[in-house]
Amino acid sequence: MIQVGVNGYGTIGKRVADAVAAQPDMVLRGVAKRSPNHEAESAVKREYDLYAADPDRTDEFEAVGLPPAGTLSDLLADVDVVVDCCPAGVGAQNRDIYDAHDVRVVFQGGEDATVADASFTARTAFETARDADAVRVVSCNSTGLARLLAPVAESFGVETARVTLIRRGGDPAQTDRGPINDIVPDPVGLPSHHGPDVNTVLPGVDVDTAALKAPVTAMHTHSVNVTLETTPTADEVRRLLADESRLFLIPEGAGIDGAGALKEYAMDLGRPRGDLWENCLWGESVHVSGRDLYLFQNVHQEADVVPENVDAIRAMATDTAAAESMATTDQALGVGLESRLDTDTELPDSITADD
Repeated sequence: MIQVGVNGYGTIGKRVADAVAAQPDMVLRGVAKRSPNHEAESAVKREYDLYAADPDRTDEFEAVGLPPAGTLSDLLADVDVVVDCCPAGVGAQNRDIYDAHDVRVVFQGGEDATVADASFTARTAFETARDADAVRVVSCNSTGLARLLAPVAESFGVETARVTLIRRGGDPAQTDRGPINDIVPDPVGLPSHHGPDVNTVLPGVDVDTAALKAPVTAMHTHSVNVTLETTPTADEVRRLLADESRLFLIPEGAGIDGAGALKEYAMDLGRPRGDLWENCLWGESVHVSGRDLYLFQNVHQEADVVPENVDAIRAMATDTAAAESMATTDQALGVGLESRLDTDTELPDSITADD
């Protein structure tokens, strides 16, 4: 069993902790928090061992009735891999601590690529993690684009991909984020950083990106235009993408017209926190004109990197093949949406809601 710790128990950390705890070949040894807030209380209620990330603040945890099991150093002494889910930039500061404890580490996409030996997505860069002491799971947007572009490039070839990202202003709990009543280029300079980030896990594919920030919290939206090397039909593209477990083609008859309806759909299915681990592509948006492919997809920024973190752990700590790891992760979490409203897909008589 792979012994895993999570440092940082916020938006991503709590989801990664739950995902690790659900795996048949992993043990969650504990989570580390800097502050004894409501998320720390939630970890204790889930019966996760709670550690103080800052040894000078253990008294604060004890004072509110959340006595820690130890400090971050104690947690690191008991794990094979630690997943750093701290705020962007903090992970880089933690690298020396992990090295001192001789612990392999998975960083998040908010860190610069230089923080780790390699960048990672399971679909495109699984083997890069094999001999690495540190890997970085790329950002939610980069993960979503790599998942989409990899099968397209493999089957039809990609001359150039042009993507406009409409980014959420902040996560639902980030009350200090904006904009409030505006849509702003973010960044103003072109291209945005997302294309180069995708190339850290999908080299050789020309990706040109621009990004805007909008006053929404639910999800990111991507407007995608890919000039292909061949001329498939739209149906051929749809069939290709439908075969990818971490892509969900929204059927035209589903009545899902945006991020709000997607989140409602996830909650109705019983998804924890209404999470969507899959890219969500509108099937009717898939259009091919000559060699140009067009489509819209949504990416749930709080959730899509979660299965990637699990696969990164397995890639670093075992010799499990990529396809086997992804299948194990997907089965344990319930990744892979299928709709009865998709007339091209044969489904079983019943669908069990995910726990």
